[in-house]
Amino acid sequence: MPRTIELPKPDDFHLHLRDGPMLEAVLPYTVERFARALVMPNLVPPVVTTADAIAYRARILEALPPGAPFEPLMTLYLTDTTDLDDLADGHSRGVVIAAKLYPAHATTNAAHGVGDIRRVAAVLERMQRLDMVLCIHGEVTRSEVDIFDREAVFVDEVLIPLRRDFPELRIVLEHITSAHAAAFVEAADARLAATVTPQHLLLDRNAMLVGGIRPHLYCLPVLKARADREALRRLVATGTPKVFLGTDSAPHPRHAKESACGCAGVFSAPLALEAYAQAFDEIGCLGHLTDFAANHGRRFYRLPPNEGTLTLHEEAWEPPELIPVGGDSEGVRPFFAGERVRWRLG
Repeated sequence: MPRTIELPKPDDFHLHLRDGPMLEAVLPYTVERFARALVMPNLVPPVVTTADAIAYRARILEALPPGAPFEPLMTLYLTDTTDLDDLADGHSRGVVIAAKLYPAHATTNAAHGVGDIRRVAAVLERMQRLDMVLCIHGEVTRSEVDIFDREAVFVDEVLIPLRRDFPELRIVLEHITSAHAAAFVEAADARLAATVTPQHLLLDRNAMLVGGIRPHLYCLPVLKARADREALRRLVATGTPKVFLGTDSAPHPRHAKESACGCAGVFSAPLALEAYAQAFDEIGCLGHLTDFAANHGRRFYRLPPNEGTLTLHEEAWEPPELIPVGGDSEGVRPFFAGERVRWRLG
């Protein structure tokens, strides 16, 4: 007999919505599944001030389907010249709840990121005093470091000293992908947390590379080895409150993915919650899905519970091949497009 899961309406604590026609096209899929989402600031130009965050939030709210209950949670993009007083003002007013550290050139639109973390020490000290969350894309970007090792090297070279120097700073290591990061998070205290994406729980690098390159599975941090995926699965199976839902859903036009130098990002919003359910079912820990999706993250960010519930049914379906974007006939291709997903929202 098909199973059902009823859970409080969850939150997505790592989401890319982009702007303009792309924002309008992709936002409804998140709104259908999540009550709140932590919106990433790596636009062009990036969201670096409180005024930028206010303006971007207004554009998101304007793009909402009529009557849709949804709260965008705003972040600021840290740079070497971040204004400390503006950051503190935005946080104290409740405009921004976190700041995002992108190592320079680590991922999409990260050209303005931080080149040397020592340059933002004063910002991190102020954030620690404000009890403001620091979100981190945890990869080094030095060309001599293998792309499959960049997260582990970041943990050893940057994160360990960062935690030593700012022991009270609350940190989210976003989209962890490696056994090394999983072990570090599991051993850390409660001031360090992590998000994990559906693709990193479901797939390893074979899915992207064996039998032909699948560009729509290319993301950063890149899919890792089977042993890394299994380490992430073991971590979520513990039910630890230090790990929670963050899709890192990142839409790009199809031509930008299927090109000579394709963009990094997996667009998972149209089936994000269903994909997590499939992963947790495969792992054998469906009982932990509610806390992972609806409780651990909001508690770390000190947010109240959401109103309402969602129901997932054990029912196979196929996500669409393409999602239209404005007048672009190519649109954007979602995760698992044309493949079967075993859980369905309904």
